[in-house]
Amino acid sequence: MKQMIKGLRSLSTLLTPKVNSEEWIQGSARGIRSLLPSGGGQCVTCLEPQARFGLCTPCRQDLPANHWHCRCCALPLAYAGNEVLCGQCLQDPPPFTRVIAPWRYRFPVDGMIQRYKYNGQRAFARPLIHDLAENLMSVLETAPEQRPDLLVASPMHPARRRKRGFNQAADIAEHISRRSGIPWSADLVIRSRRTRPQRGLNREERLANLRGIYRVTRPPPASIAIVDDVVTTGATARSLTEALLDAGAREVQIWALARTPG
Repeated sequence: MKQMIKGLRSLSTLLTPKVNSEEWIQGSARGIRSLLPSGGGQCVTCLEPQARFGLCTPCRQDLPANHWHCRCCALPLAYAGNEVLCGQCLQDPPPFTRVIAPWRYRFPVDGMIQRYKYNGQRAFARPLIHDLAENLMSVLETAPEQRPDLLVASPMHPARRRKRGFNQAADIAEHISRRSGIPWSADLVIRSRRTRPQRGLNREERLANLRGIYRVTRPPPASIAIVDDVVTTGATARSLTEALLDAGAREVQIWALARTPG
């Protein structure tokens, strides 16, 4: 027990918040390097000393992969097949073309993301962000036509970003950009007003909460991938996509760490 407490204490150090400008978000290479060092170190889930990018092999294999899912919104399905649409996408087709989310948002992925997102414990995000980037590289190698012109980090209101100390979507987008060579932006889309948190809201409440809050600051390229940590109801993805399409983008896809079951 003492060894476990000691191990967890070593993961709880928060990085000093530096959120006074958009320039920091674009130039946070040192923060990303500390988030994603080269392989090795301790497993963040079981404290096994032999880990690769924060996870040992057994714990990495135990992550809840999103194998069976809707081919559009990546909603996890209970049966085999990735070429079917879920009921929601059939009834109300989303404006985005696809969602890529390698994991289901359940244990231990949900806890890893929460400790990173709400407690600033970046070590828990390291394996997920690294493996998401590797997954995307495999997708783009087999389907190069899906390669977007630009990555757009899902924006946070400046006040919320100052309170949290970072935008997790910007962390993820920057690492994918460095791995893939695709440029990324933290300010192509901005939140024009602050809203109440999305946690605890149903799909209709989320859509209403986000209506009209996104503003595109300049003409977007034709093909865009929005980067976020979790796709829940798809309300944020829909609102962002609609804003980008209205501004002139032709295709938008969503890249995220995880997808909730529904």
